[in-house]
Parts: sequence; C-alpha cells; structure tokens
Amino acid sequence: VGANVLVARFHGAGRDDEVNETVHTAITLSMVSGIFLLILGVTVTRTLLIWMGSPDDVLDQSSLYLKIYFLAMPATLLYNFGSSILRAVGDTKRPLFYLVTAGIINVCFNLFFVIVCHLGVAGVGLATVIAEYISAALIIRCLMRSQGCCHLDLHQLGIVKGKLRQIMQIGLPAEMQGVVFSLSNVLIQSSINSFGSTAMAGNTASMNIENFIYISMNTFQQTAMSFTSQNYGAGKWKRMDKVLRNCILLSVVVSLILGGGSYLFGPELLKIYTSDPKVIQCGMEILLYTTVTYFMCGLMDLFPGALRGMGYSAIPMLLSIIGTVGTRIVWIFMIFPRHRSLDVLFISYPASWLITIILQVICYFFVRKRIHNPLP
Repeated sequence: VGANVLVARFHGAGRDDEVNETVHTAITLSMVSGIFLLILGVTVTRTLLIWMGSPDDVLDQSSLYLKIYFLAMPATLLYNFGSSILRAVGDTKRPLFYLVTAGIINVCFNLFFVIVCHLGVAGVGLATVIAEYISAALIIRCLMRSQGCCHLDLHQLGIVKGKLRQIMQIGLPAEMQGVVFSLSNVLIQSSINSFGSTAMAGNTASMNIENFIYISMNTFQQTAMSFTSQNYGAGKWKRMDKVLRNCILLSVVVSLILGGGSYLFGPELLKIYTSDPKVIQCGMEILLYTTVTYFMCGLMDLFPGALRGMGYSAIPMLLSIIGTVGTRIVWIFMIFPRHRSLDVLFISYPASWLITIILQVICYFFVRKRIHNPLP
C-alpha cells in the first residue's frame, strides 16, 4: 500500500528519480519482510492453531499445510510489491497475466501432486509455493526489463531512508489494520471451531467463494488509491472526486451481481468443495450474511483507499479498527454467547461493515475539505 501510493504520487507529479528510489526501496523491503514472515510463520504455526482451538482431527494436516505455505512468503511479498508498483503507473495487465499464469500452474501441480503423487495436503501446499515463486520471478523480470522510472537494477537494491519512512507512514497503519483484522477473524474462526468439523468445513468452502468477491472489491480499492494518489500528485483535485464516485458505482454494481449470484447458486458452488449436505447447509447459512451484503464491505474499503491516496493512513486505520474489529469483539464476547448459532455469529459481518462505512464517510469529508478546493 505504501509503495503503491508513493510511486503513484511521484509518477503523477513527474518526479521520475523519486519513483526509481521508491521502487528499489520497496523491492528490498519486500525481500527482507518475506524472509522474516517465513521464519516466523514456520515457527509459530502449530502453536497458533492450538490457541485457535483447532480440532485434533485436523490439527496435524493444518499445521503441515501452513508450514509449507509460509515457505512462499518471500515470493508472495515480491509479487505484491512488484505488482503494486506496476499498477501505480497504470500497468494492470501484466500483473494480471502473471497471476493467471501462476494460477494455471498451481492448478496443474495440485492435480499432479494430489492425484499422481498422492501427497494430499502437502501436495496442495507445495503447488501453491511453486506457483508463488513463478509469479514473483515474472514480476521481477518485468521490472528489470522496464524502461524509464520503474526500471529495477539488482545492483541498486537498497533502502533509501527517506522513501522507507514515507512508505511506512502510509503502509504501516494499513498493515496494522490488516493484522488487527486478521486477529478479529481468528476470534471468529475460534467461535466457528466450537461448532465442530462440519461448521469448519462449511466456513472454509464459503470463504473460498467469498474470496472471489473480495478480490473483485479489492481491485476498486486499489484503483481508488492509485488514481487518487496520481491526481493528488498532479494537483487535480476534482478528478479525485470523480475517481471515487466511479469506484463507488462500479463496486456496488459488481458486488451485488457477484454476491447475489454466489448466494443464488450457492449449493452448486459449494458442491465443488464438498458433497456433505450438512456442510453445504452450514455454508449457505454463512453465505447469506457474507455475500448478499458484500457491497457494504466494498464501500467500507473504498473510502480508506481514497484517504490513503491523499496521504492519510493512520486515521482510516483507527476508524476501521474501531468500527469493524471493535464491533466484532463486542459481538463475539457479549452477544454470541447468549445466542449461540452461526446466524448470530455471522450477522457481525454486515453490522461491523455498516458502522465502519459511517465512520469512514465522515472522515473522508473532513479530510477532503482540508485540501485546496472544497467538494463541489
């Protein structure tokens, strides 16, 4: 997030030397962070799963999968940082092509390792790791071959302190928000685990479907952030407002289509992952609250994206934590214990999204008025 905003802002302002410094700082940061997450993840995975109350019948397989998955962290961060740099200057096609390529390779290796080699969960994890490293290699190759301000020279890798500080000022609050969001999801997952393996399987299947919608919604957040930052750097304030309006319209329309369609065809989609009627029933209960209302999640992310594009990252982080995480924690510890059901548990999602939207909209209008031209 920090690299994306900074590259987009300097690119919009025509400051190519600062774009190049940001590129090399960001790629170096991604490598260091990826190695750190690899070591941390492999070390604490089993302990975290135990703390989450994972049932004994899935603990060993879950731990094995995650340990293998964490081996891909350096590649995951390299791809994410590299693709964010390309998207910041308007190149969205090549990151997509590389991701599609890696996705196809992932599917092929999944089939090979599971069906031919009989590696089970380990095979699925290994296929993911291979695909991640291929996508990282493609994105690094692209940056090295790029001409102009985004050209990557491996001999120039290093940290420019000023750029690192600016990346952290924008990216660190976003990162902390993600961490706290993950912790709140861990609490919800722990509550789901208390219903047993059937509920866990239903949640896993429904989350796979939900992730497709989330990725679509996240693209609009990234678009709002990048183009807001570009126009902020160029001093084109009214275009920032137009970008946000267009992103809101597209986000709502796409989320209603995908969310409504996912619930309407939910039983058929869930059968891709399981044939157990009880698991499908649990999955449908969850999809009702996490897909039909997903347009609110899209709106909740759009306004922080626009705010980060203008350089304001700490405030939307605090509001998101208060609105989303705070609501879910109160829900899990005060409301859910009195009415133990999946329905009551997952109502916390749209409830938290709505509260956060209200807070973020108020914040956006206050920040927007501080910029040279008031809202029209």
